[in-house]
Amino acid sequence: MKRNLAALANTNFDALIIGGGIYGVWTAWDAAQRGLSVALVEKGDFGSATSSNSLKIMHGGLRYLQHADFKRMRESIRERSILMRVAPHLVHPLPCLMPTYGHAMKGREALGIALLMNDVLSFDRNAQLDDPQKQIPGGRIVAASEVQRLVPGVETKNLTGGAQWYDCQTYNTERLLLSILHSAAKAGAEVANYVEAAGFIKEKDRIIGVRAKDVLTGGQLDIRAKITINNSGPWVDRVLNLVNGGYPKRKFLPSKTMNLVVKRQLIPEYAVGVSSKFEFKDKDALISKGSRALFIVPWRNHSLVGTTHVPFEGDASNFKITEEDVHTFMNELNAAYPAAALKHADISFFYGGLLPMAPSNGHHGDVRLVKHYTLCDHQQEDGLAGLVTVVGVKYTTARDVAEKTIALVFKKLGHQPPRCRTHETPVHGGDIRRFEEFVQRETTQRPHGLNAKILKPLVYNYGSAYHEVLKYTDFDADAAQPVAADANVLRAEVLYNIREELAQKLADVIRRRTELGSAGYPGDEAVQACAAIMAAELGWDAAKIQNEIREVKAIYSTA
Repeated sequence: MKRNLAALANTNFDALIIGGGIYGVWTAWDAAQRGLSVALVEKGDFGSATSSNSLKIMHGGLRYLQHADFKRMRESIRERSILMRVAPHLVHPLPCLMPTYGHAMKGREALGIALLMNDVLSFDRNAQLDDPQKQIPGGRIVAASEVQRLVPGVETKNLTGGAQWYDCQTYNTERLLLSILHSAAKAGAEVANYVEAAGFIKEKDRIIGVRAKDVLTGGQLDIRAKITINNSGPWVDRVLNLVNGGYPKRKFLPSKTMNLVVKRQLIPEYAVGVSSKFEFKDKDALISKGSRALFIVPWRNHSLVGTTHVPFEGDASNFKITEEDVHTFMNELNAAYPAAALKHADISFFYGGLLPMAPSNGHHGDVRLVKHYTLCDHQQEDGLAGLVTVVGVKYTTARDVAEKTIALVFKKLGHQPPRCRTHETPVHGGDIRRFEEFVQRETTQRPHGLNAKILKPLVYNYGSAYHEVLKYTDFDADAAQPVAADANVLRAEVLYNIREELAQKLADVIRRRTELGSAGYPGDEAVQACAAIMAAELGWDAAKIQNEIREVKAIYSTA
């Protein structure tokens, strides 16, 4: 991938996408794969905002049963299977467990019925998955004694057993987004980070592009397109306000969402749901459980704990996770599962973002998230041609929404849409038929003499494309060395991130391109080593290096 601003300025595109989160990149790939000329611009780094906040779970939608939302559940089940098929190195089955109590809505009878319904609605979940490692078993009720073994310290009063089912977990959500972005670029899309939409170009009542700013240099450029897609997540209203200086209809009412990263695995074998001690009201639920579930998820050698939602006021650009946010959520988890006994020193990192919420509950303190995406054709809504706005609600179903978005774009262009193929085409690095066999074969061969400790993360992160990273070791012996003594990230990865993945800033490498900083600050040695490599590649002076290091450290601070 190359950041080619001249191509952005000198091409009249079929589609211009504003926003490089998970919805934007899926849309770019679908559009390019179906033959449209496509540009995608992101004012920060790809996936650096809400898409970076994730519990890493690709949900099949079991929780939608309480709303009898079977359509959304089927969509989630289908997309979960698609993600395993097209990104086999990144998306894997995850066993889940919910302890059952008494014989009411949280009892084994009610949850047993829910598991049965889930199995019926997901009858075809394994139909197109040839890899045995990707098979999703049916749900089952387990005995109370088994729950006590799997979840040490679980509340035993009225414990009747547990409901077990499977969802999926993404090893690295940032790499999944980048794999899709690679696919879009290979299909012909022009993609650029650190390019901000600063205004619209209009002809009468038609949007024909945007006036953009290169955030890195301050330079200006015009990008023209027949259709502009506003896919900017929490910033959709800010983008719409660029139309004549204001837009009357608000599309995104933000809620602040957060997940914690814990240094140790609290429950190693399962993602476990525990009930919050705080009452939660969801007036749309046909079946009310009285409190929301918190999930404790094993991930690498850590635990993820999520998710909290509170109303958010103010500018999305000023979003930040505070010390109070972390402390409050940590206390909520400790109350729900006292055996965790979390202290502040146990928290290695936190993820945060903004999700759209329904307006009715915000003033009560309970956040009711918007349940369905919005796809707005502004020509139909307010007579403004050439502009489409998308508000997504769920990471798992972003591909499906992108497919619907591009179908609308073709309709607006007056063309019959070609068949979408993103559901069957492996993403960049996803050319793997049977994942465990692939890992075994590659680690046994030990390319470049690398051991399994280094090779396994490479395969999990880059899949079948990991040799593209290792080619840098052919010309630089030091590239085969880790960036720090205790790191499993190679110097070759940093070179690859810069030269082929548009890494412009140190945080792009530390936080999103590699797994160095996805679970916490990786230490001064690793950060300084990456900064030195980037400085040599990009011509940074000493002041620039120190500024980049300060920006990285700020990511891990709640001050």
